[in-house]
Amino acid sequence: MNNFKVLVNGIIKENPTFVLLLGMCPTLGTTSSAINGMSMGLATMCVLILSNLIIASIKKLIPDAVRIPSYIVVIASLVTVLQMVIKAYAPDIDKSLGLFIPLIVVNCIILGRAESFAAKNGPIASIFDGIGIGLGFTLGLTSLGAVRELLGTGSIFGVTLWGESYGMLMFVLAPGAFLVLGYLIVLFNKITKKA
Repeated sequence: MNNFKVLVNGIIKENPTFVLLLGMCPTLGTTSSAINGMSMGLATMCVLILSNLIIASIKKLIPDAVRIPSYIVVIASLVTVLQMVIKAYAPDIDKSLGLFIPLIVVNCIILGRAESFAAKNGPIASIFDGIGIGLGFTLGLTSLGAVRELLGTGSIFGVTLWGESYGMLMFVLAPGAFLVLGYLIVLFNKITKKA
């Protein structure tokens, strides 16, 4: 399979946020701002790329009976290292994402890609799959966070565009996440159907 096609597939045809509707917990829980959405997407993408690479490299060594637990051990190890790095070098991001970083371990996107792609393909193709799905997830979370932040607080990436008094608090809260996600899914489907 062409690596470029695998990369684009993760961004458009198998976009985890807008097409597959996977990873809804971090999608709705961390996207109250664009920076939070982007940070969560990038953190998940790092784990996704590395777990795909490792699983594709060791898949023949793993007995079929312990395949899923082995994948989870690989993913949990990577998330633990990622969490330590974020705590050490980006404490503000660690503070704002909080519990959602350790929850990357059980993100169905990562385990799903390990099972459906990395276990059946080589390391290079698996890296491209991780990049594509990771970019799709990051773009989805960042765009959702940007719209919610703009409508809720009147700013984007922390830059104020209009006063907070013009923002609608509902968009920063949980109901706003569902509403904005629904409209973004409709917009994504309209754009990709014409492309």
